[in-house]
Amino acid sequence: GAARGQGAAEAALFVAEGARVLLTDVLEAEGTAHAEALGADARFAHHDVADEAAWDRVVATALDAFGSLDVLVNNAGIFRGTPIVDTTVDELDLLYRVNQRGVFLGIRAAARVMAGRGGSIVNISSGAGLTGAPNMIGYVASKFAVTGMTRAAALELAPHAIRVNSIHPGAIDTPMVAANPQDMVAAVIAATPLGRIGRPEEVAEVALFLASDASSYLTGAAIPVDGGSLA
Repeated sequence: GAARGQGAAEAALFVAEGARVLLTDVLEAEGTAHAEALGADARFAHHDVADEAAWDRVVATALDAFGSLDVLVNNAGIFRGTPIVDTTVDELDLLYRVNQRGVFLGIRAAARVMAGRGGSIVNISSGAGLTGAPNMIGYVASKFAVTGMTRAAALELAPHAIRVNSIHPGAIDTPMVAANPQDMVAAVIAATPLGRIGRPEEVAEVALFLASDASSYLTGAAIPVDGGSLA
């Protein structure tokens, strides 16, 4: 999910801080352009996170390009907001494939190569992964799943020196949020104690902290980045 929004901000910040980054996304043109703009320490690979075989390919690409895999940011996600009575099984399955299955496959792929040398996995969940919300039962369920998988993986992978944490953004100024009805976005902002929408860079800073040795004694945590909405 690094072609735009939070993922693009995370990739840019990581490169600026000295990391070598493989950006992946299904948005090939945007992802390629962003990677090229970031310079020699960034590469792009087309990647559908719900595709099991694709994870093997992108991990192999990262190892071939950089020699190791130290950090994974599971950022890709989609949103659908529908009343329960109108939610279809197809919609539920789509949310599961990207938001839950995609994160699981990422955790598994990273753990296989990080075992023995350690690393950090950062899963982007949502404020909706910590509390209920109306008209988005599938999205809430998929993000609660990310929260639960993060905690389970943190416990299982700790003996391998692999840390796993989750970030729970509120309303962030991204294309995914902008695609929602403006009255809905305005209501969320009005209910946010800090009184504004968040910036992708503000989520990226937390991802950087969790990826780095500055958070070396932190695993299994769920960190809201939501302007105080869950306070």
